[in-house]
Amino acid sequence: MNILTAENLTKSYGEKVLFKDISFGIDEGEKIGVIGVNGTGKSTLLKILAGVEWPDQGKVTMGNNVRLEYLPQNPEFEDEATVLQQVFKGNSPVMKLLREYEQATERLDDNPDQPQLQQDLIMLGQQMDELEAWQLENEAKAILTKLGITKFDTLIGTLSGGQKKRVALASALINPTDILTLDEPTNHIDNDTVDWLEQYLNKRKGALVMITHDRYFLDRVVGRVFELDQGKLYPYPGNYSRFLELKVEREEQVEATERKRQNLFRNELAWMRKGAKARTTKQKARIDRFEKIQADKPTEFLDRIEMPAGSSRLGKKILECDHVQKGFPDRGVLIDDFSYILLRDDRIGIIGPNGSGKSTLLNLIAGLMIPDSGSIEVGTTVNIGYFAQENTYLNPEIRVIDEIKAVAEVIPTADGGTITASQMLERFLFPAAAQWTQIGKLSGGEKRRLYLLRILMAAPNVLLLDEPTNDLDIQTLTILEGYLDDFPGAVVAVSHDRYFLDRITDKIFSFEGEGKIRSYVGNYSDYREQVYAAKQAEEQAVSIASLAKSFRTTNTPSGSLASRVPSGTEDLPERRKERPLKMTFKEQQDFEQIDAQIAQVEEEIQKNNQLMNDMGSDFGKLTELVKIQKTLEEKLDDMMDRWTYLNELAEKIAQNKGH
Repeated sequence: MNILTAENLTKSYGEKVLFKDISFGIDEGEKIGVIGVNGTGKSTLLKILAGVEWPDQGKVTMGNNVRLEYLPQNPEFEDEATVLQQVFKGNSPVMKLLREYEQATERLDDNPDQPQLQQDLIMLGQQMDELEAWQLENEAKAILTKLGITKFDTLIGTLSGGQKKRVALASALINPTDILTLDEPTNHIDNDTVDWLEQYLNKRKGALVMITHDRYFLDRVVGRVFELDQGKLYPYPGNYSRFLELKVEREEQVEATERKRQNLFRNELAWMRKGAKARTTKQKARIDRFEKIQADKPTEFLDRIEMPAGSSRLGKKILECDHVQKGFPDRGVLIDDFSYILLRDDRIGIIGPNGSGKSTLLNLIAGLMIPDSGSIEVGTTVNIGYFAQENTYLNPEIRVIDEIKAVAEVIPTADGGTITASQMLERFLFPAAAQWTQIGKLSGGEKRRLYLLRILMAAPNVLLLDEPTNDLDIQTLTILEGYLDDFPGAVVAVSHDRYFLDRITDKIFSFEGEGKIRSYVGNYSDYREQVYAAKQAEEQAVSIASLAKSFRTTNTPSGSLASRVPSGTEDLPERRKERPLKMTFKEQQDFEQIDAQIAQVEEEIQKNNQLMNDMGSDFGKLTELVKIQKTLEEKLDDMMDRWTYLNELAEKIAQNKGH
């Protein structure tokens, strides 16, 4: 069922048209990803849907009682509010009630002897019961915890920018809503949290419209893709992988149409050159047709442009970290005894929880910080290009082309050629007309792209990238990845973008707490497989140890269970004739317990067999399990013999009593 309709939306800023006459609908429960080059109007489109901005033309219509929640890229916060108060800032009745309850709790904490405050809290608690708000509060705390926020009474003003963004994300997720609109929700959250958010949104029943550059996220969450390109909106059914297939088909169709247009254009041009007189209606129509064909040239597909790599010469010695340690009084030791020699062709991805020290490591390598102990030696030919999380100042008054020319007008490429500043801008999605735009008129994503290009224009031979995927569109990331493929130097990148890490890295540095950094060979997916295998091996080792302990305990020789028949009873028939037939105390005890003991050993055999099936090619542990299996089976045989003997004895005793 359609719950939102956008009709003929047009929006422009000055002379720049973001989109024109675009229309679409959103169905109940539909999950949509919005993609496009930065500056094409993705965020503006979400603001229009949320009612934060208005279109120049067109309208947005929502169904009756349809609720829409919007998470902007840069949410507004109240510094004096607590985390929970910020989360409960929605306008729904239950959100207002939750805010009132939190405020009443704080007032009562400050004035515990006030009867009226106690009565107010009781009344609000009853209303919480009626609206089932307790569950919502618990869910809010659970989501905040998953997002790495555990102190719910912390003031917003004391949080970092990334923590504030996660609080805003929690607020958007917790609000009861029919349409959830998220602008770059994966920015500023680590890889594990992105995994959790992916699962959460997949389970969520309401409609979703989101902007994200995370291609794995798009692939696994959305069922429809909207592409904003050159002022038009192109809808594609399916996830990101399906979008890529359909876009190739669309571009091939456009190219075929363009070839036909060019053929027709050549014919018309030949006719025009004959000097036709535009006097008759027929001749005037043909001239109009020529002008229309000339104007119908399709837009270029900017994401197809390749990005040549430029760099300066790199000597043998690059960079060596020797027993580096770094910490801060309020955060403890972030990097403890870290040593590594950077190689020319290294492609290293750095991962870990937010605040674990990833950016600190890059700052140390870049020389912006000094280690507490240890040393970092940099080769004399090293030219480091550092793309930091926070953009350095870009003068809003100067033009794009002037900003790049100030770094270099021409740089050498890896193939021995050169490339100009203007050509680099074109390859980095700044067409000729946009190069004369003042920087202050660029979108946030366009400024981020310009900042990255300025780093590359300095022709570095060692690249340090701190969260390069934040605020960069997919097309820019694709071009950057192509650039890094041919980059003749070392690359060290901090990123939470799993696709980007899989695409460019062959080694992972994982921050694993208490300053420890562990190295893994392979890309991010390889790292995840290694971590999973290690976890499985650890669990199996624990199971083996537990099984072996249980085996040693239950297999210790004691009394008659140590053998099939107790010592001295081999001549039982003759000896039974000399005394009344009855069980000894130990036999009676064994008779009562042996069924349960046999069941326990059979269960141990089954568990051990499953462990052997799961062990795969680990022959060392497999050999150990085979030995345990053999001993358990022998033990079961002994116990079955004992069971047979005891049951036969019990039967004979019963028969004697009958006589």
